[in-house]
Amino acid sequence: MSVPTSPLSAEPAAPASVPESFRQTMACVVTPVAVVTTVLGGRAHGTTVSAWVSLSMTPPMILVSLDQRSRLLGQLRESRRFGLNILSADQAGLAETFASKDQDKFGLLDWHYDAGLPRLGGLAGWVACDVAEFVTGGDHVVALGTVVAAEPGDAEPLSYHARRFGTHTPFPVLDGR
Repeated sequence: MSVPTSPLSAEPAAPASVPESFRQTMACVVTPVAVVTTVLGGRAHGTTVSAWVSLSMTPPMILVSLDQRSRLLGQLRESRRFGLNILSADQAGLAETFASKDQDKFGLLDWHYDAGLPRLGGLAGWVACDVAEFVTGGDHVVALGTVVAAEPGDAEPLSYHARRFGTHTPFPVLDGR
């Protein structure tokens, strides 16, 4: 007679097909797109992220997930501050620019400092944070940020779904609701 194992007990490694099917499954999920920025050595730095979310209202916090190999992660570990530039629907080009490995991504862009952090122009929203903690999860590190400033924009947000950029389209109002 075999004894069932607890769902929390150690399981064998996932079959090789699981990472690829997981990647395909996550492509089915609509995610918001943002550029995380910081300042280090008097220079602005940033990278595109689609793994971020509101975490807490008391105190106001967000979390941002960065690849452990990300140059920006090392910069955040040192600066301990970041800006979350929530991109608008017409900023897919900025998302691609900041996803590149180029050193000077800010070049001729419309940006300025806000709360001491690089803030891009034309955003759907802006959040400035102090890093509260870094948490390792697999091949990524989650930066937990305590919000020190926030400002909504009036543009539709940029989203990513099925490996394409887009934006949210609300359902039409039904029955006057």
